[in-house]
Amino acid sequence: MKLEDLKQRPAGEPMVWLTAMGLALGTVMVVYLLWVIFVNGITVFWPKPVYQLELDANSTHRVSAETNVFAGAISMDREITGADDGTREYQFFVGNKDIYGFMYKFVPQADLVESDRTKLTQPKDIMVAERLEYGNAIFYPVSMQLGTNEVLRAETPDFTTKLYALVEECNERRAKYTALEKKDIGRINHAIRKIDIQIKALTANKTTKEVQADAALTAQIDAKEKEKEKWNAEYEILAKQAEEMREAQEKDSLTYRLVTGEEKTLPLGDFVHIYQPNQFGFGDKVGFFVSQFWGFLSENPREANMEGGIFPAIFGTFVMTVLMSIAVMPFGVLAAIYLREYAKDGLFVRGVRIAVNNLAGVPSIVFGAFGVGFFIYMAGGTIDRLFFPDYVASKVPYFGTGGILWASLTLALMTVPVVVVSTEEALAAVPRAVREGALACGASKWQTIQRVVLPASAPGLLTGLILAMARGAGEVAPLMLVGVVKLAPELPIDSVAPFIHLDYKFMHLGFHIYDVGFQSPDSEAAKPMVFATTFLLILLVVVMNLTAILIRNHLKKKYSTSAF
Repeated sequence: MKLEDLKQRPAGEPMVWLTAMGLALGTVMVVYLLWVIFVNGITVFWPKPVYQLELDANSTHRVSAETNVFAGAISMDREITGADDGTREYQFFVGNKDIYGFMYKFVPQADLVESDRTKLTQPKDIMVAERLEYGNAIFYPVSMQLGTNEVLRAETPDFTTKLYALVEECNERRAKYTALEKKDIGRINHAIRKIDIQIKALTANKTTKEVQADAALTAQIDAKEKEKEKWNAEYEILAKQAEEMREAQEKDSLTYRLVTGEEKTLPLGDFVHIYQPNQFGFGDKVGFFVSQFWGFLSENPREANMEGGIFPAIFGTFVMTVLMSIAVMPFGVLAAIYLREYAKDGLFVRGVRIAVNNLAGVPSIVFGAFGVGFFIYMAGGTIDRLFFPDYVASKVPYFGTGGILWASLTLALMTVPVVVVSTEEALAAVPRAVREGALACGASKWQTIQRVVLPASAPGLLTGLILAMARGAGEVAPLMLVGVVKLAPELPIDSVAPFIHLDYKFMHLGFHIYDVGFQSPDSEAAKPMVFATTFLLILLVVVMNLTAILIRNHLKKKYSTSAF
């Protein structure tokens, strides 16, 4: 190549192509990852046909020693690893964990009598049932035993209609006694617990003889016990109502037969949903998908978080992120205003900026350990001693234990560097002429910052908030130390006074993914829940960020002096 040709080529052209390739590769990787999560997370709720198949007589992949026939839905179709002839294998969801001991089974294609997938039979009358325990069951119905001692055989024309109606009736009854136990009985338990703590505080560091000798103390304890008896009387009434509804769940039962021949009888109250997927049309599939997805969003988890919904985790993640944002924004913005607008450039300011930048690189688990030491033990313990002496005397921590407040403040401290840096850059982007114009009109330094600089830099401030929310919502490690739990019996916001319980422990989508994916005894059964929860976490973060972006764009149009 001639020297003249080299001179004519644009400077840095190879780097242009290299950076473009890097951008394209990164974009493809991110899109592919999101696509995998989306597809695997959404298809969990789409009904799959159930096949009945027969294995070869010599197959070692039977689900039962007595027969080589079983039924299941194909959840995976892949080439066998290491097979040179391209032989494939199917992963079947066979359910009935209480009978088989597992729910998923890999079967080589060569072991099927009918190896062609299209030739596998799809019985129209086979049923799939979602149960409260042991996951789903796949079976043929045999009969229903009604509370009136009536036996309804599966051959009866209105059997299926009657079965669906009774299961729906059980679901409504379950919702009633669950609400009764959570709201009314929960309120009573909260009041009784408070009285017990007060009694423990009165008798703390006192012997039985000392308590009996103190007439005033004895009178106080008796008054508390009488108040407790009133609550217990109300509790007994409500508990009896809940027990009657629970007993009503047992009055009707269903007898069903597995494809392998075993029969089992369960109360209809143990079923959540029963359907026949092989009879679904497209409209039925769409309706089923919507109902399952809504149940996933609105219901509580079951079966060690393996079944049911994840509403407490969604709620806890949202509330924690909001509290974190409320805490981090004022602190981060004020720190940035001082560093940019008031502080003189010197060793102190440089040291603070270096410290802020270094904080951004500290492992998140370190912030969790700091949260335990500072927020829980020191701040929480101090609050308990000053404002909750009864809890201290009874040795029951109130704020001196992990909760959603300390988790939010820990994440706020972790994301402060992001807010400080982005706010400083936004403040620096406001033209100097704007400041000088405001000062020339007689405004003070603070008035200029408040009325001119901050509104003009608001889009940049919200950019920092968006980044902080995105990082905070997905964090797991520090939360494991400062308040997140596997299963929270109560929400941090409910109908029980004071309605907002900042001391409560909570569930989180990120921790839910970790728990189900890595602590589950059945990894195959956990995969659908992991993908679905991951998809929902990404969706929640995207929705919250889009809200902040819309606000930022509105402010950007309003204040044209901003460089953002």
